Amino acid sequence: MFLAIDGDILLYRAALSAEEEICWDEDIWTLFMDMAKAREAFNVQMENIKNKLQVETSVVCLSDRHGNFRKLVDPSYKSNRRGTRKPVGYVALCDWVAETYTTMSKPLCEADDIMGILATMDANVGKCIIVSDDKDMKSISGKLYRPTMDEQLDITEQEAERHFFTQVLTGDTADGYKGVPGIGPKKAEAILGPRPHWKAVEKAFIDAGMTADDALTQARLARILRWQDWDKEKGEPILWKPN
Repeated sequence: MFLAIDGDILLYRAALSAEEEICWDEDIWTLFMDMAKAREAFNVQMENIKNKLQVETSVVCLSDRHGNFRKLVDPSYKSNRRGTRKPVGYVALCDWVAETYTTMSKPLCEADDIMGILATMDANVGKCIIVSDDKDMKSISGKLYRPTMDEQLDITEQEAERHFFTQVLTGDTADGYKGVPGIGPKKAEAILGPRPHWKAVEKAFIDAGMTADDALTQARLARILRWQDWDKEKGEPILWKPN
């Protein structure tokens, strides 16, 4: 067994925990980050995860800092986060993690995609535990550990597909895509029924006055990449298409 760990979340928490404010006088404040404290916070998180799961081998999955294929699908993807800063020293901490741990990233991919690709490779099925608090990882079949809730899940392919289609219908405000207005988890469950399929998702968009292309765009934003969604020869994502 090995762990595919969401490095983005651990990095953010470690860097944020090491930030400190200094008040120089009544009107002058500065913010700094203690890198040694941040490195220790990252190490502690890694050790806690490994000890909890009793698995030593791990891959820290990192987002490509230079691009994101979803912004090519829709330039407004995560536009709601513009102007939101990363913790002080975040990039330097990323570089240290890349030098210290076994890491993986791929062009235009987020850490979520790296975890999804790793977990669904034929050679890794049943041997990989995804470690992430991100609910999007429920759209990948296999083993998932959610550290904050101390929750271990074993997600079937049908459950993964249901979660994917649900995300398409409901959207994700954190990532800035809207799904179908007025559809929440309960309505999505009713639309999908006992055997989720794409036609039901597409129909919900059309019934709401949207188009099949709108549905496909939302699906490509919601889709966490799996092994079959990665073009190994070209080194780029394969945009999702319904069967």
